[in-house]
Amino acid sequence: MSDLISQEGYPYHFQPSACETCQGKCCTGESGYIYVTMTEIEKIAALFDRNIKSFADEYLFKKGYKYSIKEQVYNDSHECIFYDRVTNGCKIYEARPLQCRTFPFWDYFKTRVDELKLECPGIVNV
Repeated sequence: MSDLISQEGYPYHFQPSACETCQGKCCTGESGYIYVTMTEIEKIAALFDRNIKSFADEYLFKKGYKYSIKEQVYNDSHECIFYDRVTNGCKIYEARPLQCRTFPFWDYFKTRVDELKLECPGIVNV
């Protein structure tokens, strides 16, 4: 169990190898927002060799004063437009937003571990 990831203040650990078989539960499911900063937008656009405007027009939408990555509907689920169903992975993994990089260690889940376990099979109680 030495590959468990922990973070101070969180009542659980994360087993990254669970990602191989979970079918992208953190990237699919209920509709939501995947917020990106301008720096993140620039990095992702560079991956696609696109200018920021054309990238944003195709892959982002504005929510209030923030930008969010678009979703696509698949069966009864919403999924990040960058989720690759074939590889069960992220098309922008090396430039994914902070929101994605910090999952499952979100403040929201500190007191909702049971809810998190439904979404992420890699959660292990302390």
